[in-house]
Amino acid sequence: MEFSIIENNGLKVALAQGGAPLLTDVQSALDLLATASYVADTNLIAFEKESVHPDFFRLSIGLAGEILQKFINYGVKAAFYGDFDALLKRSEPLRAFVMESNKGNRIFFVSTREEAVERLTK
Repeated sequence: MEFSIIENNGLKVALAQGGAPLLTDVQSALDLLATASYVADTNLIAFEKESVHPDFFRLSIGLAGEILQKFINYGVKAAFYGDFDALLKRSEPLRAFVMESNKGNRIFFVSTREEAVERLTK
């Protein structure tokens, strides 16, 4: 598992990106946060939408809740970036979830990698 590392405001952000989903289940989430901590010495992770399994965005499955709870328990701040418009149009619960997440300071859903890095390093 490889990360790109970006520094902003003196903080490192691990970027999980690529065509194949890296974030697929709770164990992969734990592996990702451990790798980011060990390799990049950071608890800030930005996920390209394509690096996240589509089931994550189906809230009825519960995968997002399980993964994000692990992130919170381990002190990880996470940003998900990409074009979420089609997903948000199809799911009112997901739209509400994204809006509530973006009001906080631990989990964010944004359009661009730059926004993700900026939100994580504020």
